Amino acid sequence: MRVHVAFTPSEAVSAPVGVVVDVLRATSTIAVALAAGWPRVLCAPGVEEARAVREQLGEGLLGGERMAERIEGFDVGASPREFTEGGAVPLIFSTTNGTRAILTAASSCERVLLGSLLNLDAVAAEARESGQDVLVVCAGFHAEFALDDAYCAGRIVELVGGERTDAAKAAELVARAFPDAYEGLTARTYGPPGLEEDIRFCARENVLDVVPRFSRMVGPAAEITT
Repeated sequence: MRVHVAFTPSEAVSAPVGVVVDVLRATSTIAVALAAGWPRVLCAPGVEEARAVREQLGEGLLGGERMAERIEGFDVGASPREFTEGGAVPLIFSTTNGTRAILTAASSCERVLLGSLLNLDAVAAEARESGQDVLVVCAGFHAEFALDDAYCAGRIVELVGGERTDAAKAAELVARAFPDAYEGLTARTYGPPGLEEDIRFCARENVLDVVPRFSRMVGPAAEITT
């Protein structure tokens, strides 16, 4: 079993198991939504694709952000705190970095799981128990290295075990450089301000046992279920 980390989606390679990480905030938010009872999340690459999916389905709640701000005309934003109560319709979601990373992994990996600190043990256990090679794909920030995602990836690598590539070892070293998850997430020097409450929310470990996973494509969107 070999474990590798792609620090940006452009570095992703094919693998039997992919674990996508956008800890602030897409993969954390999707895990919260599915745990709360949303039936499915449809991850669209862009605004127009998200609207097209809702038109195709005839229902759905539009959610997402650009630079941490709710997309104009969308029903909700991308904070995990917005999805702690379940909904009856699909959540159609588009974010700056995370949903694109999910689509990248879906095109290159046989199975795709979504990881965060909130479901850290659960997603690492499923990846480990597969016994297959694992690729952890960091969403990054505007196609560049993101320290918060690298921290979360390193935590997953530690738990999955197996033979590490140099990139996986590097992610582990990043994770070990910080005394706790909150410090690991707040060490970043990029991204918009004003996410303090979401960062504290996303820095909690193992509060969910749900493992979101890619199930199929619905038009241009990746359907995520449990």
